[in-house]
Amino acid sequence: MIVRIMGEGQVTLAESRLAELNKLDEELLAEMENGDGPGFRATLKALLDKVHELGEPVPEDSLEPSDLILPSPDATLEEVRDLLTDDGLIPGT
Repeated sequence: MIVRIMGEGQVTLAESRLAELNKLDEELLAEMENGDGPGFRATLKALLDKVHELGEPVPEDSLEPSDLILPSPDATLEEVRDLLTDDGLIPGT
């Protein structure tokens, strides 16, 4: 699957790796609900770092349709709320 990180580009990520991201997604949701700004920021960074670790960058000259869109590392709580679905940011959460 193709994952777009807003402001950074795209990575290819095996759908089987989504389960590894779900724990961080759940933590992020809890921090958002509790208004934990510092925790939110740290967990968002950890989530995006994990996507980079598990995925392979899509060449910059290639534009593929994104299956999943994640916020930029400097996104605000409000911007992330706008991206949430019933499952959080990561499907299957």
